[in-house]
Amino acid sequence: MLKIKSKRELDIMRTAGRLVAQVLSAVAEAAKPGVTLDELDRLAEKLTLDAGARPAFKGYMGFRHTLCTSVNEAVVHGVPSARTLKNGDIVGLDYGLQYQGYYGDSAVTVPIGTIPPHAAQLMKATRDSLYAAIELCRPGNSLKDLGRAVEGTVKPFKYGIVKEFVGHGIGQSLHEDPQIPNYEAGASNLKLKAGMTICIEPMINAGTSQVKVLEDRWTAVTVDGALSAHYEHTIAITDNGPEVLTEWDEPGFKKVFDRILH
Repeated sequence: MLKIKSKRELDIMRTAGRLVAQVLSAVAEAAKPGVTLDELDRLAEKLTLDAGARPAFKGYMGFRHTLCTSVNEAVVHGVPSARTLKNGDIVGLDYGLQYQGYYGDSAVTVPIGTIPPHAAQLMKATRDSLYAAIELCRPGNSLKDLGRAVEGTVKPFKYGIVKEFVGHGIGQSLHEDPQIPNYEAGASNLKLKAGMTICIEPMINAGTSQVKVLEDRWTAVTVDGALSAHYEHTIAITDNGPEVLTEWDEPGFKKVFDRILH
């Protein structure tokens, strides 16, 4: 069932989204060679609680952490551990929180130290595909339009689009209707309406689109070991166009994105 948010609800979600951006920016800036995934997770949890919010993922279906940390060939749902990040890695940081009963959710893939050009290209194309879809988040456009935008952006690179995991609605629940696939054929003709709040999150692999889940029953990885990138925003559909509630305009994002976008 689609849930249209009131002005009051959107105001709360704006605050939740801003808090998500602030925490994720600090974590992204802290992700450097020599830092462990557990350290990033602890930082995210502390900042969340300090902001008067609650980690969205901790306790969700038994997940025990605040962050999902997906390194290199890991696509999504990577479990924080004592693993130390090293120069040349890329790490997807997926993070959400609950504030005054409403959720915000965002993900970024960040470079660790100096990364090879092919990794930077994958990250840039995936990020570009997210914003191509966001541009079409307007009343009257369909979910197929969003999938087509993602697909059209990454197709020239012959990247694999992950099909097993999709975007989603968001609000008083972390995952609401509708499901939002990142490719046209998998998406419905559902039309967007003002007041909808959704998460778009392309997961793009440098090789095959196929993934498998590891024995921890969380971490999804590419079956061929190729790199994967993941970016996500929470967006409100308005009569004036898309409003990105988790926009990456914090200083920490600028520092990490400048290394892959230019």
